[in-house]
Amino acid sequence: MTAAPAGPPPRTRRARGGDGGRRPVYDASSLLEVAVAEFNTRGYDATSMEDLSRAAGITKSSFYHHVSGKEELLRAALTRALDGLFGILSEPGSMEGSALDRLRHIIFRQVEVLQSELPYVTLLLRVRGNTETERWALARRRAFDATLASLVADAVADGEVRAGVEPSLAARLLSGTVNSISEWYRPGRPGSDELPGEVVRIVAEGIIPPAQIPPARIPPA
Repeated sequence: MTAAPAGPPPRTRRARGGDGGRRPVYDASSLLEVAVAEFNTRGYDATSMEDLSRAAGITKSSFYHHVSGKEELLRAALTRALDGLFGILSEPGSMEGSALDRLRHIIFRQVEVLQSELPYVTLLLRVRGNTETERWALARRRAFDATLASLVADAVADGEVRAGVEPSLAARLLSGTVNSISEWYRPGRPGSDELPGEVVRIVAEGIIPPAQIPPARIPPA
C-alpha cells in the first residue's frame, strides 16, 4: 500500500529550464496535489498522464520519475482520505462513553476531516469501483459505515436512539449528511469553525420541533 503523504507539499525549490527561465521542481507529494485537482475536475478515468504532466508543467518522463502511473496517485490520495476517517475511530472520544456520545464525536470529527482534507475526501466520494484501487476504497468506506451502524444499534439498545431505527440505514444517512458537505463547502467561508458542531446538533435534534411533526403516513394495504 502506498503511504499517505504527510505535511504541506513543498514547492519552494526551483530549477532552471533550457531557456534560462525558472520552472517548478516537484516531488511525489506535490504531484499528488496536482493529480487530485485534475481527477476532481476531469474525473479519474478521463484524466491521462498527459493531462497530469501538462497541469504540473513538467514532461511525462519527469512525472514518471516520481510515480509509476496515475493508479499509484489515486491509491495515495484515497489512502490519505481513508486514513483521516479511520483515524477518528481510534480517538478516545470514539472509544469511550455512551454509544450516542461516541456517535456524536465521530460525526463531529468526520466534518473536520472533510474540511481539512476536502480535495482528497471529495475524490474518495466520487470513486465508482472501476479499478482495483477504487474497489478497495469502497470496501473501506463500507467498513467505516458498518462501525457507525454498530454504534447506532448499541444506542438503540441503550434507549438513547428512538426504538425501531434501522442501524444500517441510519449509518448511511449519517455518512450521507456529512459527505454532502463536500458539494458546497469552501474553506474559509463564514461559519466554517462552527460547522462540525452545527451538523452534530441538527443530526441529533433535527430541525422540526417534535410537536410540529405529523404522524407517519402508512400506505394502504
